[in-house]
Amino acid sequence: QVQLVESGGGLVQPGGSLRLACTASGFILRDYGIGWFRQAPGKGREGVAYTPPRTDGHIDYAESVKGRFTVSRDNAKNTVLLQMDSLKPGDAGIYYCAAVESRWGPWTAQNWYNYWGQGTQVTVSS
Repeated sequence: QVQLVESGGGLVQPGGSLRLACTASGFILRDYGIGWFRQAPGKGREGVAYTPPRTDGHIDYAESVKGRFTVSRDNAKNTVLLQMDSLKPGDAGIYYCAAVESRWGPWTAQNWYNYWGQGTQVTVSS
């Protein structure tokens, strides 16, 4: 069945690193654009990063994470990775990945996405 599953969340100290994984079942992730979103307590869900389908072309990052977060694909494992370095308390929240087969608008518009994962919790605390 079609599923997206996030993994890799947890507790990390400020300045530390985490690597999140988004793994697909039932479809080929290479054919989909993948967006990463996060939601902090009391805030709406915001876009973090986006990688387009089929290529490792232009990757979009939110200004708040640019230079600290890196998206990559491991097509052999049907997985998209989000490497998060130099984490700050403001990075805490539930992180989601989402897949879109065809998109003709802004990557941050959540209505484009066909599938969503269940989310994984990221806590940044001393």
